[in-house]
Amino acid sequence: MPNKTRLDLDGFVPYRLSVLTNRVSSAIARHYAERFDLSVPEWRVIAVLGQAPGLSARDVAKRTAMDKVQVSRAVQSLLAAKRLTRTAHANDGRIAHLSLSAKGQAIYNEVVPLALSLERQFLSVLSQSEQKSLDLLLDKLSRHMDRMIATDAPMA
Repeated sequence: MPNKTRLDLDGFVPYRLSVLTNRVSSAIARHYAERFDLSVPEWRVIAVLGQAPGLSARDVAKRTAMDKVQVSRAVQSLLAAKRLTRTAHANDGRIAHLSLSAKGQAIYNEVVPLALSLERQFLSVLSQSEQKSLDLLLDKLSRHMDRMIATDAPMA
């Protein structure tokens, strides 16, 4: 009988990162969902456009690594709530530039300090050195994944 390889999810780094990310996002979302009536994808769109106004929905999807459908739904919801504005591209009507409206900017200004406070609480169990190491390791893994995706490197 062939020897089967068993995947131990508790030790599988991609799974652990995904679970941790979902748990952190959910914890943060609880704080702003009730107060601002925002979903996680909506907050991510607001956060990105708060830093880089004028992006297209496609650019937002790239920066957040969210599915285009998720971004599209979040953008539509934020537009309907008048939290975003959309401006057509001067040369290509298929492309729209998105920016925070005054209402969206006010939410961004309130949520950012809350998000930063939650991040500080989350990282408080790590020393300054560990936090710096974590940041460097995440950057290194992210760059490596970008190269793997760009070169279509096999994932197995």
